[in-house]
Amino acid sequence: MMDLIIKNGTIITATDTYQGDIAVKDGKIALIGQDLSDVEAKEVIDASGKYVLPGALDAHTHLEMPFGGTTSADSYEAGTRAAACGGVTTVFDFVIQRKGQGLIEAVEARRKLCEPQACVDYAFHTAITDLRPEILEELADSVEYGVPSFKVFTVYKKEGMMVEDGVFTKLLQKSKEVGALIGVHAENPDQIDQRTEEFLAEGKTSAWYHYMSRPEFVEAEAVKRAIHWAKSFDAPLYIVHLACKDGLDEVTRARDEGYEIYAETCPHYLHFTSDVYKREDGRNFVCSPPIKGKESQDALWEGIKRGDIATIATDHCPFQSHEKDWGKDDFTKIPNGCMGVENLYPYMLDAANRGRITFNKAVELCSTNVAKIFGCAPQKGTIAPGSDADIVIYDPNKKFVISKDNMHSDIDHTIWEGVELTGYPVMTFSRGKLVFKDGEFLGTPGHGQFVKRKGRK
Repeated sequence: MMDLIIKNGTIITATDTYQGDIAVKDGKIALIGQDLSDVEAKEVIDASGKYVLPGALDAHTHLEMPFGGTTSADSYEAGTRAAACGGVTTVFDFVIQRKGQGLIEAVEARRKLCEPQACVDYAFHTAITDLRPEILEELADSVEYGVPSFKVFTVYKKEGMMVEDGVFTKLLQKSKEVGALIGVHAENPDQIDQRTEEFLAEGKTSAWYHYMSRPEFVEAEAVKRAIHWAKSFDAPLYIVHLACKDGLDEVTRARDEGYEIYAETCPHYLHFTSDVYKREDGRNFVCSPPIKGKESQDALWEGIKRGDIATIATDHCPFQSHEKDWGKDDFTKIPNGCMGVENLYPYMLDAANRGRITFNKAVELCSTNVAKIFGCAPQKGTIAPGSDADIVIYDPNKKFVISKDNMHSDIDHTIWEGVELTGYPVMTFSRGKLVFKDGEFLGTPGHGQFVKRKGRK
């Protein structure tokens, strides 16, 4: 007796599109067949006219993250609830190692916070800010523990999060040895500081000058430097939230030379341009790296088509509008971050519906590649026997207009207000449990489980 059968849907994975039925038992996909009508199940869902997809994995979120004098507005409960309602069935959250903390110690503190709240499954990356000799040695233990991915910042010097090139290169060398993957937030800190000082001295304080303080070349230089080091040590590298054309050109060059370089970009870089910073509510769009110009946006879409952008993630790090208002008269006081975890899959699937990419490519970018790169395939990221029953049923004909009133997190606004989508998820299953249906969250805090991932050896 199966727990669930989803029948008559069009099953879409990163590589295949076909009609079929899926049987689920004990949270796993048990069977896939053309016709499972002779198989008994406690519940049968008819997905005729719908697409059946693997749940998305958002590789980049910041939930309950202390930053910029406050804490990001979505708790683990609110952020994973929003994720479920957008078809995201696994979130990767960033643990920030504080001075004096061990790597596993830092992760376990966040796990304790997340575990009772998570509505979908979760994994962690650890941002390393204090690389003592014992931390370098603990990298292997963290890989064994199930957190084999790490991040470094080339910015946020004053906040104590930036690492110098020497620290970065030590990590790259060690990562290759222990099977870890290093990710980098790449921007040039000195250029940002210098340009910021100049703008403030000239009384140029609006949100537009957030973008002008860290334009394309400020990101591109740091991306090029990061790739240079990765190539020098022949270590894999993952570039988070890539937003600019010149940086992407460097990714393409390195990949064409045979290096293992992965680039992630975000929906807000694909949809908006830097012109948003001229708007009255421009501060709501302040994030780092900032949203760039049209040339960069076009280049990112081209990078997606040719495979040089491996994943789409959100960098979900929202703040309430009254917190964004702190920077009304001084862009340096605006907490950096935008919302997106609930918009990731619907936005990319809408792009597929419009013919900009294929549905297989949307699944590849938002689900399959993430699972493969970060060591949780085939448990996650596909529809196959033995995989977790993380399943999204998508109605390609459903019209949907994004509004803060139909989103499910704790934020009082959305940068996506008024954006119209064709096609939308109508059901989300997390390990076989229905957590979202027709606009309503049906999950429970504490359902989500920690995803222990494999290293790269």
